Amino acid sequence: MADSARPLNRRAFLATSGLATSGLLTAAAVTGVPGTALAAPRSRALPSDPFTLGVASGDPEPDGFVLWTRLALDPHAEDGLGGMPARTVPVRWEVSSDPRFRRIDRRGTAAARPEGAHSVHVELGGLRPGREYWYRFRVDGHISPVGRTRTAPHPAVFGPALAMAFVSCSQFEHGYFTAYRRLAEEHPDLVLHLGDYQYEYKKGVYKIPGGNVRDHEGPETVTLADYRLRHAQYKSDRDLQAAHEAAPWLVVFDDHEVENNWAGYIPEANSDTPSYESFRARRAAAFQAYYENMPLRRRSVPAGPDMQLYRRIRWGRLANFHMLDTRQFRDDQGCGDGYKDCPEAVDPKRSITGDRQEQWLLDGFRRSDARWDVLGQQVFFAQRDNTAGPVKKTSMDAWDGYVASRDRITKGWLDAGVRNPVVLTGDVHAHWASDLKADYDDPGSRTVGAELVCTSITSTGDGADSDPAAHPFLKINPHLRFYNNQRGYVMTTIGKEEMKADFKTLPTVRTPGAAISTKATFVIEDRVPGVNQTYLRPYVSAKMAARPDEEVIRQTVQNETQP
Repeated sequence: MADSARPLNRRAFLATSGLATSGLLTAAAVTGVPGTALAAPRSRALPSDPFTLGVASGDPEPDGFVLWTRLALDPHAEDGLGGMPARTVPVRWEVSSDPRFRRIDRRGTAAARPEGAHSVHVELGGLRPGREYWYRFRVDGHISPVGRTRTAPHPAVFGPALAMAFVSCSQFEHGYFTAYRRLAEEHPDLVLHLGDYQYEYKKGVYKIPGGNVRDHEGPETVTLADYRLRHAQYKSDRDLQAAHEAAPWLVVFDDHEVENNWAGYIPEANSDTPSYESFRARRAAAFQAYYENMPLRRRSVPAGPDMQLYRRIRWGRLANFHMLDTRQFRDDQGCGDGYKDCPEAVDPKRSITGDRQEQWLLDGFRRSDARWDVLGQQVFFAQRDNTAGPVKKTSMDAWDGYVASRDRITKGWLDAGVRNPVVLTGDVHAHWASDLKADYDDPGSRTVGAELVCTSITSTGDGADSDPAAHPFLKINPHLRFYNNQRGYVMTTIGKEEMKADFKTLPTVRTPGAAISTKATFVIEDRVPGVNQTYLRPYVSAKMAARPDEEVIRQTVQNETQP
């Protein structure tokens, strides 16, 4: 992909290493006839339950979706292959509109092959639009957990209001995945994961105050075996499995699925893969493992170090979900990364999406007739200046580091007459809500959209309740309307007249089973750009308010920029 190939301009690279990956993915063979039983080919029986990594579904269309599972007898096997035999295993699957499977709508057999780490991706079509379905897999006498999924509404209808949750940043070492469990209990129709599904560090490298809660297995992920093992460790978590079982997912990666703060073919400074060729090999390994472990369609099968991840999902006439990739095609972060006053940030030639993806997105705006156009993406979109006065100091890793790119996208939705543009974001380990402005340097500039940012599932640990009015970023940037530094997710209800967003928080992730609560609720009204707060749970601690503004800014920046 040509947009990824650009000069290396930040990190000093060493000579090309000999790092290589193996096991190019072959998509699972799928057969199936509606309502007919297909006998699985005879094979040697597996000795124990192979469904230790759960089940998942994703990328819903009006007539179908993707079903996923990956067989693993031993998820913690060091070679990343899950203790599976080196042979193809036939996997039977069933789909039913009845949760008890008294009537089978579709069934078939897929091949779980060793070169794909025994993962299975079943792409189904021919189903009814706007319907709930349940699915399960079977190998020998072993039956998987049952997953709930659904098709999108017909393109000509709005359908009922959509219950959509979005999440990001689940660092296994930093806490228990209670937020995933609580999300599953809300029975959403759709889940968006906006990146940092897993983290690459070896045990204890990314530490939080009070010590990490649990440990990563294996070294820092560099090889295909490393990434497969890390995904298996995460997928073994029952709270994460419950969230996948609850609804279809739309997934995009950010940086930690490969390596912290990578950009195109450029690794992080002081990386374990410092050469151009070795990082290409690492990226290829990470992408292969990512596909093997996600409910993605065949269009996303990696081609070596390249992967087609940006895509558009239509939810009837109600919403278009433009799922973006802001890592694979971006120019390198300016001025050495971090929070900077950086002239490169305003260079009109620089892009966070690459030219091809940008044109794809602008064309999607022009063609859209949806009530809501939702950008599912990774890094902060609105301007966040962390210094008062004329000098700007902003994050080079976010859209602030690519100002012209942000301006072109914003102008694109305005020129196309997009009815309700909403940007959904992860990455920063805190809840935020903001108005998007035509000119962020003019407080009186018109509001042209809304951004909702979800906190992390666990990353950086518990955090603390905070008084939004006391956060200096909100004082410096009046278009930023809300902040909270606890863990959780955002639960939205998208209807024809409004989009409602409940910012969900947990008191702790250091122990499992905490109760979830709503910290704040914001509403975006049809044809009224920007966010309106309708509920805020009372602030319960003076800890944040008692700190000087400089300390609050320092801690916020540290949380977002540490490994």
